[in-house]
Amino acid sequence: DMDLHGLHVLLAEDNDLNAEIAVSLLEEQGMIVTRAADGKSALIQFCNTAPGTFDLILMDIMLPEMNGYETTKAIRNLSDRPDGKEIPIIAMTANAFTEDRIRAKEAGMDEHVAKPIDVELLIKVIHKLVKHN
Repeated sequence: DMDLHGLHVLLAEDNDLNAEIAVSLLEEQGMIVTRAADGKSALIQFCNTAPGTFDLILMDIMLPEMNGYETTKAIRNLSDRPDGKEIPIIAMTANAFTEDRIRAKEAGMDEHVAKPIDVELLIKVIHKLVKHN
């Protein structure tokens, strides 16, 4: 089983309680979590850190300022940050219906997990997407 220790996650989640739960679940796995409370601040945090700072982005869909789709598109299209195209982005969605899946893919998201988060599933998805050096 691959170790997720030291993996740096950018978590975009506007709900404080959901964020707290997600942070503690991820930290239990040894991950380092930086939380953004809305889409715009997730984009800003990504832009303001050195390339390679984050290994993974967990992106809620229903975010204020910019939703998860818009934020993902913006990160994918950053001209000065080629790592924005590479970084795995996992959508967190309360409605995991086909339409959401299609929209998530179109926005450039790699995968999505339904909320409330199933930790074991999330960890499987992270393992699948993150290339360990």
